[in-house]
Amino acid sequence: MAKAKVETVEIKLVKSLIGSKKDQLATAKSLGLHRIGDITIQPDNPQTQGKINKISHLVEVTKA
Repeated sequence: MAKAKVETVEIKLVKSLIGSKKDQLATAKSLGLHRIGDITIQPDNPQTQGKINKISHLVEVTKA
């Protein structure tokens, strides 16, 4: 059987985490974002979308 292709999203941190709430810092860290310019590729699923919504004002998202 062929594996189904998993949809992914590319997430880039574009604003500083300084002054962000603790839960937003934890969300960014869980996505692997630490500094401005960091990019991570994550699966496009409800869990990832929830994390993106939490810090949407700090990141840019594109389909990978």
